[in-house]
Amino acid sequence: MLHQGLISIVDDDDSVRSATSKLLRQAGYPVESFASGEDYLCSAAVDDTRCLISDVRMAGMSGLDLQAHLIEKGYRIPIIFMTAYPEDKVRARAMAAGAVCFISKPFDAEVLTGFIEQALATPP
Repeated sequence: MLHQGLISIVDDDDSVRSATSKLLRQAGYPVESFASGEDYLCSAAVDDTRCLISDVRMAGMSGLDLQAHLIEKGYRIPIIFMTAYPEDKVRARAMAAGAVCFISKPFDAEVLTGFIEQALATPP
């Protein structure tokens, strides 16, 4: 299946970022990955991203800070949050701001791709 739209991954853990990128490329998605929210925001990928997958806890800008910044700048990019530290308060904040989902690491590949397809089905 041919997928439309860039999937951007933001995670400061090299191994998670690499594994997630590889998984999605093998599934046929165009992927770009970034080690920080700041790197992502400074890239041209922001304008092309149809789905953003972001870690919640990162050095520097957190995933929730990245979400808030994108919203403030007028971007309505569907965001899938992933975290090794699932907290109800953080989940509630992310979802209230429009996140597609909030999944715990490690996650099942089929669960992730299901949420990506849901995000891509959302009109830009």
